[in-house]
Amino acid sequence: MSGFSQSRVAELLAADRYAGALGVELVSVTDDEIVVGLDVGESHVNFLGVGHGGMVFSLADCAFSLASNNAGDRAVAIDAHLVLTAPSKPGDRLVASATETSRGRTLGTYRVDVTRDDGRIVALFTGTVHVSPSG
Repeated sequence: MSGFSQSRVAELLAADRYAGALGVELVSVTDDEIVVGLDVGESHVNFLGVGHGGMVFSLADCAFSLASNNAGDRAVAIDAHLVLTAPSKPGDRLVASATETSRGRTLGTYRVDVTRDDGRIVALFTGTVHVSPSG
């Protein structure tokens, strides 16, 4: 892995209208990790009053897509898995931290940990992409 690019990640996130509508924000980019965040609002909860699983998945998926498409090649998800481990509620700040587990010529695997502002892990996400050279 050659490291994540702050400018490339910011460009990709700015072009993601769905992430923008959810309120996803770029928190940080290092060589090894991309972190995005979301403030849980009333529009993000389900009928039980807790953060909707789809919202949590979308936040993790956003971090996953930013990490897997950072290199400039086109990376399309072929598998994604989410384990929900704790609830969130309006007022919580969630952050999704994506790291690359492996990347070959045609496949890449990523891990995303979603945590609340109190440090509790809300979800564990793994995803695999198919990589196609851009051009």
